[in-house]
Amino acid sequence: MNEKTKGMSQTRQVFTELRAAIVGGRMLPGSKLNIAALADELDVSAGAVREGLAMLEAEALVVSEPARGYRVSPISETDLEELVKARIEIEKLCLAEAIRHGDLAWEGSVVSAHHRLSRLAERDAAMPSMLSAEWTASHADFHNALVAGCPNSWLLRMHQMLYQQSERYRQLSAPLSTQKRDVRAEHQALLDAVLNRDIQTAQTLIAEHLQTTGRVLLAALKANPPADK
Repeated sequence: MNEKTKGMSQTRQVFTELRAAIVGGRMLPGSKLNIAALADELDVSAGAVREGLAMLEAEALVVSEPARGYRVSPISETDLEELVKARIEIEKLCLAEAIRHGDLAWEGSVVSAHHRLSRLAERDAAMPSMLSAEWTASHADFHNALVAGCPNSWLLRMHQMLYQQSERYRQLSAPLSTQKRDVRAEHQALLDAVLNRDIQTAQTLIAEHLQTTGRVLLAALKANPPADK
């Protein structure tokens, strides 16, 4: 492996590992990101850490401040409300395009993703206050499968970015949430609308699904507002 390839590989490692830690709630909002410490922890160069952090900043997962360096992006009630509104609009567009253009292979992938998700428990058996890692991954697979038939790559990129941001709020709020909902029924209704190629119903259901999630996360956030860093 030449030096250029090695550097690109290290940058991708930094980006992948830090994104997973931020989205998964293991790196808390507002936390300072020390380049030297991260380089030592990940066994990569300081340059790779800087490049990885720049990529994360482009995804709005970290912020840089003059003379203060990088920090994990903060969270707030306003940010969450705006995120939910944006995600609803993008997801509705993606879903409509997927239903119009998706083929039988796409339908099969949606059914398969839903089948797997429906067989998993949402909460971790060992730590009931936390979301199951397997459920979390399968939940992402289902939502990605729903829109995968959309031929517009720009819409899909925005969908992915907004999903990652929403997932960060979900992971941070999971231990605080006490509200009950029938998520499986919501997912089943979405699947049925998609297979029936019913765009209007599918859009209505995805909007309600995301609005409900937003209300749950917002209630948890209000109950435990982020501390100032």
